[in-house]
Amino acid sequence: MLMPKRVKFRKSQRGRMKGKAYRGSAVSFGDFGLKALQPHWITSRQIEACRVALSRKMKRDGKVWIRIFPDKPVSKKPLETRMGKGKGAPEFWVAVVKPGRVMFEVSGVSKEIAYAALKSCSYKLPIKTKVVQRPDYE
Repeated sequence: MLMPKRVKFRKSQRGRMKGKAYRGSAVSFGDFGLKALQPHWITSRQIEACRVALSRKMKRDGKVWIRIFPDKPVSKKPLETRMGKGKGAPEFWVAVVKPGRVMFEVSGVSKEIAYAALKSCSYKLPIKTKVVQRPDYE
């Protein structure tokens, strides 16, 4: 699973996901991409499940780009623990995704296979998505 090698701070605050994503909102590496339509935290497990679904559906042809990286630690306190005594330990890592962000890109396969692969990938994610293609795609 994806996670940073090292971070400056071990724990982070939750923050908020206001507004749209302007960076990373265009298909720039592949021919087709999966674009987020809602804001959400995407965990490293969900990213890995999408990667596996894409590579299986494309029968390991073509190329896959993962455009998001889980660099935000999410901490949790143990179950049945009283309040206080500080913040919990980091449990997992998430990527903050805003609407408009292209999360995955594929190329090197036909249009039908790319659409099917990205659609199967979207079932692994907790948000609404849409399949987009590069504007200059022939």
